[in-house]
Amino acid sequence: MERHYGWVIVAVGALMGCVGMGSLFSLAVFLGPVATDTGWSRAGISASMTIAFLAMGFGGFGWGWVSDRYGPRIVGIAGGLLLGAGLVLASRATSLLTFQLAYGLFLGTAVGAFFAPMMATASAWFDRQRALAVSLVSAGLGTAPVTVAPFAQWLLSNHHWRSSQLLMGIIAWTVLLPAALLLRRPPVTALHPGADAAATGQDFTARQALGSRQFVVLAATFFACCLAHAGPIFHVVSYAMVCGLSAAAAVSVYGLQGLAGLGGRLLLGVLADRHGAKPVLIGGLLLQALAIGAFLPTSSLGEFYAVAAVFGLAYGGVMPLYAVLARDYFGPRVLGTVFGAATMVSCLGMAAGPAVGGWIFDRFGSYAGMHLSSLAIGFGAVAIALAFPPLPRMRPERLRPA
Repeated sequence: MERHYGWVIVAVGALMGCVGMGSLFSLAVFLGPVATDTGWSRAGISASMTIAFLAMGFGGFGWGWVSDRYGPRIVGIAGGLLLGAGLVLASRATSLLTFQLAYGLFLGTAVGAFFAPMMATASAWFDRQRALAVSLVSAGLGTAPVTVAPFAQWLLSNHHWRSSQLLMGIIAWTVLLPAALLLRRPPVTALHPGADAAATGQDFTARQALGSRQFVVLAATFFACCLAHAGPIFHVVSYAMVCGLSAAAAVSVYGLQGLAGLGGRLLLGVLADRHGAKPVLIGGLLLQALAIGAFLPTSSLGEFYAVAAVFGLAYGGVMPLYAVLARDYFGPRVLGTVFGAATMVSCLGMAAGPAVGGWIFDRFGSYAGMHLSSLAIGFGAVAIALAFPPLPRMRPERLRPA
């Protein structure tokens, strides 16, 4: 019965990720109405996302530590409270700075509680089918564009943007707080039944793990991966329109990319359970880099669909594998802290990618430079991933220092 409860943890983690990330990215839906109603610049409103990514990264590190020490339930409750509060406060904001702090800081910190800690918790509940379980939690993020975003658009079609965000905040509290009560630590037998604790690395301390070569490679690969795909993801609609596609067609490309990411999470999760997370991650990163490069000669709608499908499958599929590798290297006891720290580093890449892509377009009048630089960084991520040391079956004092 305890082992079956792990799938409840997976379902709760997926739900929290969907509501949290969907609420955060619904800013794209609110952008126009907010700018029209308040007179705030679109760049200023969009800066809320940069703040959110930074808050998500640093928050994920802190929430991971809290989860390791006090369990995931308090993290889920705190994240639910913050998410609802951020939406409610943003709906009442009378200045751009207040909106940026409410939407960016509160929602970003809340999503940080739903990403790394929930994936780490799900990973700790499973010995077999671990990659699939983590991928299903991550899939909750992939469903956000086709669930929360349309819901936000429906609210806007019937209500003012302030009323819509207020309602979303109340609904977030209603959904997330009861769900968080279902979270619990994994039983001791679920951590690694029948295995020696020292052999699996369960006695690693956070300081030893964060100072190891294994962590440096993990974090550097995660950072380069996110820096490579963040710009092409964020600017794909604008790039498609520059290439001559209509706004509706460009948005459909973005939607297909998100759906492919959902499928990629499941496909690569199953493959990782069968063949190991490291080789599947390397293959996914290589596919991601090639897909980024394939955007350069793309011009027709059919070509955009084909490239977006491959790109979405690749970048969506590799994301859960970092949690699996962190679990394999460092064991479950400090997993929240370790994966939270790696996520914090990756969010720096996510925050920088869109800004750099926009600067390149403003400077040169083309997205070619963004795709070329992202292609190079994507290959760099593959090269870093190849430096992953063999999975440790050793005591922590034998970890190699960075």
